[in-house]
Amino acid sequence: MHYIKFAFLALIGIVLLMVALANRGMVALRLLPEEMADLLGFNASINLPLFIVILGFVLVGLFIGFFWEWAREYKYRAAASSRRRRAEKLERENERLRQSTGAHQDEVLALLENGARKG
Repeated sequence: MHYIKFAFLALIGIVLLMVALANRGMVALRLLPEEMADLLGFNASINLPLFIVILGFVLVGLFIGFFWEWAREYKYRAAASSRRRRAEKLERENERLRQSTGAHQDEVLALLENGARKG
């Protein structure tokens, strides 16, 4: 299984390298369209290789997706946390009741012993 994981990661690396080599051309990224930038007098642009732009936006998309899913699952995490706290509270109460009655044995054995005494 370990080898399959490494083979898969190597395959992804090779594909990313091929994408990078095939898209080495420089592109200009502009904050605003050219006409609007001239009108406002604010022309912010940067020249980058195309593969950096492609991979950068893939990473941005992944992070947005991870955050969106994390936010969507909040109600399930909150419900699980609430149930965990309730279970811990009930376990503490159960242990307190066992100590107060002095019954340190298994409930099934206690029922069998009580049945044997009555019969």
